Amino acid sequence: MVDNPRKAMDHPENDEKYTGLTVNGGVAQPPIVNPYLSRRPRRKPLPAASELVEGILKGDVTTLSRTVTLVESLAPDHYALAQEVIEKCLPHSGRSRRIGITGVPGAGKSTSIDVFGLHVLKDGGKLAVLAIDPSSERTKGSILGDKTRMEKLSIHPGAFIRPSPSAGSLGGVARKTRETIVLCEAAGYNNIFVETVGVGQSETAVHSMVDFFLLIQIAGAGDELQGIKRGIMEMADGIVINKADGDNIGPAQLAQAQYRSALHLFPPTASGWSPEVLTYSGYYELGIPEVWDMIDRYFAFVKENGYFEIKRQEQARWWMYETIDEQLRKHFYDNESIKALLENAEADVLANRRSSFAAAASVLDHYFDKSK
Repeated sequence: MVDNPRKAMDHPENDEKYTGLTVNGGVAQPPIVNPYLSRRPRRKPLPAASELVEGILKGDVTTLSRTVTLVESLAPDHYALAQEVIEKCLPHSGRSRRIGITGVPGAGKSTSIDVFGLHVLKDGGKLAVLAIDPSSERTKGSILGDKTRMEKLSIHPGAFIRPSPSAGSLGGVARKTRETIVLCEAAGYNNIFVETVGVGQSETAVHSMVDFFLLIQIAGAGDELQGIKRGIMEMADGIVINKADGDNIGPAQLAQAQYRSALHLFPPTASGWSPEVLTYSGYYELGIPEVWDMIDRYFAFVKENGYFEIKRQEQARWWMYETIDEQLRKHFYDNESIKALLENAEADVLANRRSSFAAAASVLDHYFDKSK
C-alpha cells in the first residue's frame, strides 16, 4: 500500500530527462447525479372543489379529465373530493341525450360510434363517449383501446372520449360511469354515448343510466330464436344490423326480418315505443342518417307522452338504492374486525369444520351486533 497517494500518481515520463513527454493528471471524478438535471416538480396538491367545478362549467377538458380520474380513484380523499364536485355539478346536468350502445365483440361498435358521433356533431353541439372496457380476470389489466378505433372522432374538437376499466367490479364502474355522465353534462356535452361489451351483465347497468338503448348485431350471429334467448333484446329500444354492404346485404336483410319477427313475441314496452330494426354499414357509412332519424323519433315520442321524465326519475331512484348497497358492502369489507373474522371463517370452511352458511351467519351477526 502506498503511503502517499499523490506519489502513486507520479509518472516517470514527467522526469526532466524525458524532455518532450508530458502526461496530464487526468480529470476529476464526475458527480453521481447530473448537476444540470433539473429537479422534477412535486405533484401539485389536490385542487379545491370550487376550482374544479369552475373549470368544468367553463367546458375545460383538462379539468374534466382530472375530475373523472378522481371519480375513478380508490383513494378516500379523492372519493370525498369527487363527491363534492358532483354534488355542485348536479344542478347543471340532465340536459343531454344519453344513448347506450352495445353488441357482441366484432359487431363494429367502435367504428359505428365513430360515424354516429361525426353525424351528430355535424349539427353542432358536443359529444362525450364513455366506454366501459372489460378487465382481465387473470391479470386485472385492461387495454382501453376503444379510442384508437375512433380515428376521426378522437381528433374532433367537440368530442370527449373516456374509456374506463371495469377492474372486476361491475357495480363500481357503473357508478363511476353515471357520475361521469353528470360531469360531462355540466361541461356542456349535450350528447352522451355509453359503450359496453355485450357479453355480461354490464348491459343492465348501462340500461339504467341511458335514455335510448341501441343494440348492434351482425348477420349470421344466430336465428330469431337465438335473439329471443338474449335477454338484452328486451331492453333494446332499437336494433341495427351492421356490415350491410357488398355480398352481405342479403344476409343482413334476412337477419332484419328475423329480428322483427322475434320482437313481435315480446310484451309491449313501458314507454309504448315499438323497437325498430334497421340495417346499415358503419365502415362504408351507409344508412347512418336513417339510424339517427329513428333515435330522433324515439326521443320525440317519449317526451310527448311523458315517459322521458318518468324514466329519469326511476333511474335516479334505482341508483339511490344501488349506492346504498355499494356503501354497505364497502363498509362491511373495510371493517378491520370483520377482516380478521373472515380469515378465520374462511379457514373453517376450507377445513370442513363449518358450513359456508354457518360461517357467513356468524360473521354477519358480529357485524350487526357491533353496528348497534
